[in-house]
Amino acid sequence: MKARAVVKLTRLYKDQSSGGNGCPTVYLGDNGELVVQGQLVDGDTFAELENVLPGEGAVRIDPVVVLGAIEQYRAAGQR
Repeated sequence: MKARAVVKLTRLYKDQSSGGNGCPTVYLGDNGELVVQGQLVDGDTFAELENVLPGEGAVRIDPVVVLGAIEQYRAAGQR
């Protein structure tokens, strides 16, 4: 299996109610992908996911954080 290159991240949006640390947070990678930091889902919730491949995971994130990240993404001139 080929190793993936390190992606440099820029923070787009962080949950304002999470204080100075923690999550959830959405980042934009220098490869154009989004990276989401959040609390891992529990095993029962993970079991509800479809077509999970090895190495994939799932996190919980408030919709407000996703919407804030979209606003910042657009404001930066992305799509």
